[in-house]
Amino acid sequence: MILSYKKQMFTLALAVTVFASCRVTKPYESPQLKTMGLFREQTSTDSTTMANTPWQTVFADPQLAGLIQEGLDQNLDLKNAVQNIVQSKATLQQSKAAFFPTLTADVNASRNKQSQAGLNFPPGININTLTNSFKAQLSTSWEADIWGKLSSSKRAALATYFQTDAAKRAVQTQLIADIATNYYTLLALDSQLEITQQTLKSRITGVETMKALKEGAVVNGAAVVQSEASRYATEVTIPDLKRTIRETENALNILLARAPGPINRGKLQNQNPTSDLKIGVPTQLLENRPDVQAAEFAFRSAFENTNLARTYFYPSFTITATGGLSSLDLKDFFDKSVFYNLLGGLTQPIFNKGLNKARLTTAKSVQEQAVNSFQKTLLVAGREVSDALYTYQTAVEKEEARAKQIAALQKAVDYTQELLRYSSATNYTDVLTSEQSLLAAQLSGVNDRLQKLQSVVNLYRALGGGWK
Repeated sequence: MILSYKKQMFTLALAVTVFASCRVTKPYESPQLKTMGLFREQTSTDSTTMANTPWQTVFADPQLAGLIQEGLDQNLDLKNAVQNIVQSKATLQQSKAAFFPTLTADVNASRNKQSQAGLNFPPGININTLTNSFKAQLSTSWEADIWGKLSSSKRAALATYFQTDAAKRAVQTQLIADIATNYYTLLALDSQLEITQQTLKSRITGVETMKALKEGAVVNGAAVVQSEASRYATEVTIPDLKRTIRETENALNILLARAPGPINRGKLQNQNPTSDLKIGVPTQLLENRPDVQAAEFAFRSAFENTNLARTYFYPSFTITATGGLSSLDLKDFFDKSVFYNLLGGLTQPIFNKGLNKARLTTAKSVQEQAVNSFQKTLLVAGREVSDALYTYQTAVEKEEARAKQIAALQKAVDYTQELLRYSSATNYTDVLTSEQSLLAAQLSGVNDRLQKLQSVVNLYRALGGGWK
């Protein structure tokens, strides 16, 4: 009888092998995406890219480098991204364990008493309705991966694991960019505050000068009042600059997981951003941009989930076994009390209320969404590179013209002030106009410098720099 049972199990296993020879799942293939022309008006074939440059080289300011390192060590969003990796790794380990059989142990003792109500036994006959039962058993179950169900599930979990790792690197590159952007913004605000405070001192001196000229009948009272108004117009901007500086410091502290407080920093004029802005070729975004990598892994996970949905249309082959000791008397527990049960079978879904079909339709739809998101992420990456590069180019163009504008306006201020003191060829309105134009140009010059620095930061991040 045992030989007959083994023969049946062998026949069943052979049938399973034959079924498995029919491929149900599909091998993974990367989707065809548009990569041509991602970098607007850039046709270079040079594969050298600044994305491969360590962030310590790109951001040479030692104070900025220290802040970035502190952010990498302490930032809470980055720590959460690491925990996402831990969670996905646990899911991956669970999917790998599905290939192995389960094993459970069960030990129990029971006492049962049957009700004697309504039972009429002859006089003198005593029926014992109290029974004991003792059992210890091991149970195991194993499902064969016939159609690739378990393999697809494992590959989907693996893709999700890699996706969370890529997402963590995306958080890191964004963190570095945010710290550098806020740092440069602080330096620019410091410079604008310094310029405004110096201008205020000049305006205060100008008021005294106008009063002296009025006493000499060179100007009238209107010029004095205008000079005072100009002084206060400059002074009123200082509190807003100080407020913005404090808010930017607080924002930067959040990135560093610090409580609000001051930030040690350098000077804007001492910053020397790299001018070697190599962008490589568009296809390198697939290997350098962490968010693009994450989008591809998301598609890969969706692809394997579609494979998994297909397998539910086919039978599953499961082997279960139970064995142990069972006795009605504890003293006989190890004497002729062995029992076992072995079962192997195929379960074929026939009517499941449309669940399997709905599962496959949903999985295919999610897969289509994933490839669309993958393409969009790549397009956005190309746009960010193009925007950052063009912003840098325009900042460089403005820098030279702005320097000439400031020099010319400085001369205009000097000339009009001299003419006001020693001749009647001009009036205070001309002086006031030239002074206001000079201050606006100086502040704009700071913004030009900031734009140049931040465009380097944005280009570095857009290319995928900061995680290697």
